[in-house]
Amino acid sequence: MTPEAARTRLDVWLFRARFASSRSVAATMVERGQVRLERSGQIIRVTKPAYGVLPGDILTLPLKAGPLRIEICAAGHRRGPPAEARTLWRPCDIAGA
Repeated sequence: MTPEAARTRLDVWLFRARFASSRSVAATMVERGQVRLERSGQIIRVTKPAYGVLPGDILTLPLKAGPLRIEICAAGHRRGPPAEARTLWRPCDIAGA
């Protein structure tokens, strides 16, 4: 599979991974600049919901308890149950931030 084929829209991925209750909520979160993406050592504040993310990308997401830093493990093909959504990402330790 080519890297282009593995890309998923950021808003779709956030919805599938259950970080947002709908795609529109995910899109709003991204448009407000609340999501940061790290790829190849570069950190950017993503503001376009259609931005393509890949497995291996690291996201910093805003949560009520504080920021969460995660690595994308898979794109996912649907919004499944929570157990399936947890397979799409893994936590990163904050010390590496």
